[in-house]
Amino acid sequence: MKKGVGQGGYSLREKIFHRLREDIINGKYKAGDSLVELKLAEEMGVSRTPIREAIRQLELEGLVSCIPNKGVIVEGVSRQDIEDIYAIRESLEGLAARWAIERISKEQLKELEDICELMEFYTEKEDLDHVGELNSRFHEIIFESTQSGPLKQVLSDFQFYIENTRLASLKTPGRARQSLKEHKAIVEAFKNRDVDAGELALVEHIRNSRKNVERLGR
Repeated sequence: MKKGVGQGGYSLREKIFHRLREDIINGKYKAGDSLVELKLAEEMGVSRTPIREAIRQLELEGLVSCIPNKGVIVEGVSRQDIEDIYAIRESLEGLAARWAIERISKEQLKELEDICELMEFYTEKEDLDHVGELNSRFHEIIFESTQSGPLKQVLSDFQFYIENTRLASLKTPGRARQSLKEHKAIVEAFKNRDVDAGELALVEHIRNSRKNVERLGR
């Protein structure tokens, strides 16, 4: 019997969707590549039905296009997509900061502080892969602290799409140390339960990240 990908919490379609989405974003499948249902089904040890369903979801997210007589073509994440995501984040993460500061638990606040300390440690060691992982978790805690399912889902998806771009941004000279200062300012506002300062600090952090990403694209 072939080993499939359907074990665990997600449905089979969801597991295949997440795997294909990750492969596209990480560059295994590049813009212009074809996705062949039969080949994917054989590789994953499943029937073509969940593959087809996952591809429909990828099409809804704009990651692939289904073109008559050509099949499924990878679109990937464009530079414009990244710019749009950062612009939307500037608006939404200000709201996330306000809600999170009002609703964050003591345990979550302590985790934010601990992560910031670890980010400083790994920044000094110039281990930016570790810093990138911690950065993702830092923002996830803020999203979770909003206690808003829809807002958390939207912002978590955005985090996923820009993960590689954000890591490249962190590795540009001076950005990691500047980012650390910005995260410290966010933590300070959260500790003081200052919603205005928290919103300002988080939006400023996203704005500076966006500017750095734009410079990378030039």
